[in-house]
Amino acid sequence: MDAERHSHALSRVYDSVLAGVGGKPRPVISDSWHRSLAAHVDPEQREAPVVYEPSEVVDLRDAHPLASVLPMLRETLVSIADEAMHVMIITDAHGYVLWCEGEAEIRRAADRVHLTEGAQWSEEASGTNAMGTALALGRPVTVHSAEHLVRAYHGWTCAASPVRDPDTGRMLGVVDISGPLRTVHPAMGALVSAAARLAEGQLQVQIATRDERLRARNMRHLTALRGEPGALLSPTGRVLAAEPLGMLPGRLAVDVDRLVLPDGRVGVLEPLAEGYLLRVPRAGGPTRMPLLELAFLGAEHPTASLDGRELPLSLRHAEILTALALHPAGLTADQLALRLYGERGNPTTVRAEMHRLRAQLGDGVLLTRPYRLRADVRADFAAVRKALRGGDVVGAAAGYRGTLLPRSEAPVVCEEREDLLAGVRRAVITLGDAESLWEFTRTEDGRGDAEALRHLSRVLPRGDFRRELVAGELRRALAES
Repeated sequence: MDAERHSHALSRVYDSVLAGVGGKPRPVISDSWHRSLAAHVDPEQREAPVVYEPSEVVDLRDAHPLASVLPMLRETLVSIADEAMHVMIITDAHGYVLWCEGEAEIRRAADRVHLTEGAQWSEEASGTNAMGTALALGRPVTVHSAEHLVRAYHGWTCAASPVRDPDTGRMLGVVDISGPLRTVHPAMGALVSAAARLAEGQLQVQIATRDERLRARNMRHLTALRGEPGALLSPTGRVLAAEPLGMLPGRLAVDVDRLVLPDGRVGVLEPLAEGYLLRVPRAGGPTRMPLLELAFLGAEHPTASLDGRELPLSLRHAEILTALALHPAGLTADQLALRLYGERGNPTTVRAEMHRLRAQLGDGVLLTRPYRLRADVRADFAAVRKALRGGDVVGAAAGYRGTLLPRSEAPVVCEEREDLLAGVRRAVITLGDAESLWEFTRTEDGRGDAEALRHLSRVLPRGDFRRELVAGELRRALAES
């Protein structure tokens, strides 16, 4: 009877306010009515708008962070809601209902006003209600009976509390208990608020677990900085590990092009599989160049690593890195197009590929105007070329593991491939060193080279077990020539 008398009192206030003859609801309700009416919500609408089909709601649920705490919320609220003839409702940050669970009879009553999955209960869609108003204010709200702006909802009482992401503070949605007037209980608001805090606590535990996993998997990247300042960051920019300790604040913005640190230095972000590696220049000193290692000789699938972090590499990106390694001063888009595609090359295609490659390498490694690498590049093909130019035939033969990017047809690769093969072949034959000739004839290029095998068979000492093997290979090479 107290609930009914309270409802009648609220109805009198409601009618007076909408008739423009006075009445004074609670300030939180009055402010919400003004916001809702400004959004053109009709107090005489019959039901909340349904925006999503059931199949779409399933997709929204699967992607929503609150899905991971749903079992806990069910355990906390649904059994109580069943006994008290209420429904438990969870919305996203826009007021879309993702879950609505409770006793069947109350579910059917809720369905009549679209208090159900897929409906939108934000203030601008459904007027004053606990879910929408809690989202608007960012704090727990209870709305009784005629405090709802829409008359069709006056038979309901609702209590809702927001749930925030413990990491970012971003609103994730609200937890709500709604039920008919006859089932109202003073503890509804406190119960919902407690459930929301429990959900945030469980989300915090999940974040801590992810942080520890990220540190365990990626600490090697921080170690690979070899004493240079740096940090591991979470996907949202929290500092999980730093060298040296205390160098950085607890969180940094990671959605920026230039990360300016509090002391004015500009950091370089490199995306990891999870989170980021931050490189920080030393105060008052030059920044250490990142180490880019390329293994492109004799490999069906070329590999590259940046400070120990293996890079997934397409053949086209390997070709681009080859061109830039051979031209450290840089190349324009037009020059790269010619070297990668020949006369049919299109600079627009090159720019698109460079954009994708920059995302792989991270900020600050691939520079523009012209395109060039800001890194200590250690490429196996460049090392062989350097050895040949320096007259180190033994070193060139040891480093030459085979054809440069065997599957590539890019002009810049084909030219370098032919030059390296011709240079190494002529050098080892001219020198006549047994070990260098042996190394060369183990490669795909030298395996059937009759001239190199002939020289090797002459210089291998008597009693060397390799003489018979080389003799057989020479016979096959001569037969095929």
